[in-house]
Amino acid sequence: MIAMQYSFSLPADYDMAIVRERIGSKGPLLDQLPHLAFKAYLYAERGDATENLYAPFYLWHSEQGMHDFLNGPGFAGVAQAFGWPSVRTWTPWHASVGEAVRQARHATRSVEAIAPHSDLAQLRQREEQHARHALECGALAVVIGFEPGNWSIVRLCLWRGEPALPPLRHEQRYRVGHVSAPGLAQQ
Repeated sequence: MIAMQYSFSLPADYDMAIVRERIGSKGPLLDQLPHLAFKAYLYAERGDATENLYAPFYLWHSEQGMHDFLNGPGFAGVAQAFGWPSVRTWTPWHASVGEAVRQARHATRSVEAIAPHSDLAQLRQREEQHARHALECGALAVVIGFEPGNWSIVRLCLWRGEPALPPLRHEQRYRVGHVSAPGLAQQ
């Protein structure tokens, strides 16, 4: 599996209705995409967040699906509309996706640097505990990803309602406009 996210910071006066409308029209196009476990169409609006953001998050069953998407017309359309983003990827240490994930309306995501010489086995155990706790608190999906190139961890939780956990350090909260989850049967 591979977790992936790119993000666009949009101007303070950007009409976020454009993003919501785009999610509404384009979101269902990936509902049957091969190799995709899920895509959460995340966005944040200035006022609820420090800036306007469009930041979809993906969980792929294989690198083939990720490459097919990034090399295809879907990503080309996003890049044409919003610009050429940096695409971050992580190898999941943990991925739980419940049947109700399509009902997600809120998300939390944090990315943190891993300190040099950390005990990675111990860190992974702590992250597994975090994932279990989020699921016990009602998260519909939890992805914990690890990236050793720049030594970072991503934590994504999808929620039906407002997140049940207090904000983490470096956390961004989002609204979820749509969830495509064709890969639920493949887990």
